Amino acid sequence: MPESPIVMNDRFDHEKLDAYAVAVDFVGIATTLVSDLPRGRAFLADQLYRASSSIVLNIAEGAGEFAPREKARFYRMARRSATECAAIVDVLFKFKAIDESARATARGLLVRIVAMLTRMAQQFDSGTGSGSGSGSGTDGGSRED
Repeated sequence: MPESPIVMNDRFDHEKLDAYAVAVDFVGIATTLVSDLPRGRAFLADQLYRASSSIVLNIAEGAGEFAPREKARFYRMARRSATECAAIVDVLFKFKAIDESARATARGLLVRIVAMLTRMAQQFDSGTGSGSGSGSGTDGGSRED
């Protein structure tokens, strides 16, 4: 019986993407940032939780999609959520709720995520993409465990 193109070797397509792995890493960073927030910043905590989760979820949905333009749409939505997270991080910094080190760490991951998602969306928007894409932000290598 042939393997499904969505699940191969007990791994989903999205689990093979560097963009997905870095996005999951960012969710961990976001959780740490939120856990250290002072009282009165719950609105930012909620927004960061939702936006960071949205990155991961949209990457997974895009990887599971067959139609190239739909894949690109999901990757663009994930990219928008990543830029939203960057803005939230900036606001947290301005509110002095996080320090420069935390800001730099979070922004470093977000810059990587946005770069990878931009490339992935462009690849599938052009109609030349096939499969799930590497999401590596480089010249096509996929994540190795």
